[in-house]
Amino acid sequence: MKALKLSLFLLLYLLFCGLMLKITLQYIPYDTDVAFLKIKQDVIDIPLYKVAFFTHVYTAIFVLLAGFTQFSSKIRRKFPKIHKRAGWLYGTVVLLFASPSGFYMGIFANGGLISQLAFCTLAVLWFYFTITAIIKIKQKDIASHRAFIMRSFALALSAITLRLWKYIIISAFHARPMDAYQIVAWLGWVPNLLIAEYLINRFSLIKKAKLYLNSIYSFRFFNSGIQFKKQ
Repeated sequence: MKALKLSLFLLLYLLFCGLMLKITLQYIPYDTDVAFLKIKQDVIDIPLYKVAFFTHVYTAIFVLLAGFTQFSSKIRRKFPKIHKRAGWLYGTVVLLFASPSGFYMGIFANGGLISQLAFCTLAVLWFYFTITAIIKIKQKDIASHRAFIMRSFALALSAITLRLWKYIIISAFHARPMDAYQIVAWLGWVPNLLIAEYLINRFSLIKKAKLYLNSIYSFRFFNSGIQFKKQ
């Protein structure tokens, strides 16, 4: 049953990655008057915005694919080099390209200050969580590394969840696109981060519980082997 759930989740994730790839392909070959950019014509001629937008679009798919490999226990055990290289790819792309470009784009986000604050905060937290995860693994602090990479990837998934929430809100509530955009600017990543925190705390409690039970069993086993001589 667990294997079936995992397979369904993986299939669903790959489906969303395929949709993200489809979005990326809209901008190949290079075009500044297509899809999302049709409503950004007021800022598209700003040279840095153009660079930031295409950097963000072209690197998003690598972040999603490389990041997902970090949570496979089989890859970590059987193919540690793949885990390590994919991790460095994820970290490099986020820190050097995706997060900085996302922050700059956030300054010009549709929906005014509400949306701008949401996307800029997202970019800053994404950068912080990612670089902290790298620092922790260099310090051999695996537990903290895992927690911070979970937080980082939760924010990376906003590329998917933002679009999903936008579709749900517009379809279910018939909200105006700009109103919906202000909502999903926050809804696209805040719930993701809350779920990540829940999982981090849950794993931590389970691990502590196992250590506690193991210590009790070890203590009982040790005591059972002690024999006292009669005086």
